[in-house]
Amino acid sequence: MQEQENQQTEKVEVTGTPVPETPQETIVQPEAETVAVQDTSAKLIAELEAKVQELQDSFMRAKAEGENIRRRAQEDISKAHKFAIEGFAEAMVPVKDSLEMALKIDTPSIEALKEGVEMTLKQLSAAFDKNRLTEISPVQGEKLDPMKHQAISMVPAEQDANTVVTVLQKGYTIADRLLRPALVTVAQGK
Repeated sequence: MQEQENQQTEKVEVTGTPVPETPQETIVQPEAETVAVQDTSAKLIAELEAKVQELQDSFMRAKAEGENIRRRAQEDISKAHKFAIEGFAEAMVPVKDSLEMALKIDTPSIEALKEGVEMTLKQLSAAFDKNRLTEISPVQGEKLDPMKHQAISMVPAEQDANTVVTVLQKGYTIADRLLRPALVTVAQGK
């Protein structure tokens, strides 16, 4: 009997202090989930770091390419400024050659000089035309255009006020941009 009581007591003690099976499982299960979450987080962090590195590399390449484009553009602009006059200079060389040849003649006649000057002027006009350098030569009676003409003085005249009386110096435009205004005198009001 005593043995039975001891066994019952042991059973009671065993059964009397319940062993929490569920809490142990919940403790083990969250640790497993934590490990799984940590593994997933570590993978995600590694993927994101790789993506950041890739984007950083792409950014650096794009930045370098932008710098190269900027540098090449500056070189092109510099060359354009340096050699912009090249076409005009090529057109002016024959004019200089003609003038030098005219000076080499020992005893030029007036007719020969006049003919040489006319030919040189034709070469010069052709060079101007080729390079879009055009004259501004207003005619008498033309209305004063302050965008193309510069009035030097006003003179009494038998024409409308603010019209060109005489041209003192021709003006020039280059590709529709004013290079030098024509110097003119204009009529005073009556």
